Amino acid sequence: MGRLTLWRFICEQYQTFKPVEKVDLTGKTVIVTGGNGGLGFEAAKHFATMNPGRLIIACRSEEKGKAAISKISQDTGYTKAEVWILDLARFASVREFADRFEREGGRLDILVENAGIVALPVYEKTEDGYVSILQTNDISPSLHTLLLLPYMIKTAEEYNTKPRIVQVSSDVHYWSMDKTSKKFVNQPNMIDALSSLDYHKQVSLDAHYFDSKLLNVFFVRALQARLGKYPSIIVDAVNPGYCYSGFRTNFSGVRAFVDHLMEKLFAMTTEEGGRQLVWAAVGGSGSEEKLKGGYVSFGEVVEPSDFSISKEGQALEEKYWNQQLDILKGVDPRVKQIVDQYLQN
Repeated sequence: MGRLTLWRFICEQYQTFKPVEKVDLTGKTVIVTGGNGGLGFEAAKHFATMNPGRLIIACRSEEKGKAAISKISQDTGYTKAEVWILDLARFASVREFADRFEREGGRLDILVENAGIVALPVYEKTEDGYVSILQTNDISPSLHTLLLLPYMIKTAEEYNTKPRIVQVSSDVHYWSMDKTSKKFVNQPNMIDALSSLDYHKQVSLDAHYFDSKLLNVFFVRALQARLGKYPSIIVDAVNPGYCYSGFRTNFSGVRAFVDHLMEKLFAMTTEEGGRQLVWAAVGGSGSEEKLKGGYVSFGEVVEPSDFSISKEGQALEEKYWNQQLDILKGVDPRVKQIVDQYLQN
C-alpha cells in the first residue's frame, strides 16, 4: 500500500462509496476551514445534519461564507452555522482567528484543516515571505492547529470526549519527493528552499502540490507523536480522492485539458469526497488507536508513501517539524507556550 499505481488509483476511483458516517454532534463544536465551497462545503453540510452545537465555516470571504451557510440551512434545516474569516496566506489572519476563539469559542471537538490551493504558475510570496502554496497548505494550517490545540485538550478533559484534528492531504503525496525536490529539502533550511525561486523554476507545478501534501502527513504524525500526555486527542490525515472541484480552475493550456479529461474519466463527485473528510472526523469508532497519526483513505487507515516511512522520510519529518516550529514560535509567542506546556519532545 506504500505506492500509488495507476491501477490502484483507477480501482479506488471506481469503487462503490459507503454512505456518509453519521454520529450525534449535539452540543459539540466543529470548525471546517475552506468550508464555503468544494469538499469543505460538502463536509460542512454533512456535519450540519448531525446537529452540532456550533458549526464554524472558516473562509477568506464573508460574502461567500454567508452564501454557504444559507445553502446549508436551505438543504439541511440547520441554522446555527457561523462564518469566521480566515486567510491562510496571512499569519495575521490566523492569529486573529485564534484571538476570536479565545474570546468566544468555548469547546472545540472537531477541527478539519481543509483549505488549500494548487501551485500558481507565477512565482509570488505572501506578505510573510513564503511562497503561497507552502504557507497556505502547510505552515498556516499548522499554526492554526497549534493555536487551537489547548481548547481541544480542555474539551477532552471537561467533557470526557475524543476531539479530532483532521488534515486534508492527498494520495498524490505518494508521488512527492522526486530527485529534484530532494535537492531542496536536503538543504540546511528546507522551508526557505521550498519557497525559493529556484524550487519554483526547477520543480514542476504538480510536484509543488505533491510535496505540500506530504508535509501534511509529516505534520500529523509529528504532532500525534508528541501528544502522549493527552491520549484522547486524535490527529489524522485524509485523502479525499480525486473529485470534481473548482480547486483547479486556474489551470490553463495542456494542464487544463489533461485535468478536464481526467475528471471526465475518473472524478468522484464533490459530495463523495466530502464523505471522506467526515469519516476521518467521526468514523472508526472502537478503532481510534489506529487513527492516531494515521493516513485515512476511503474509510480506512492505510500505509502512506514508502518514502514517508523510510529512514530518510522519518528524518525529513523531524527536520520539517523542528524548522516549522522555529518559524511559528516567531510568528506567535503562544506557540512556544503551547509546545512547552502540552507537547513532549
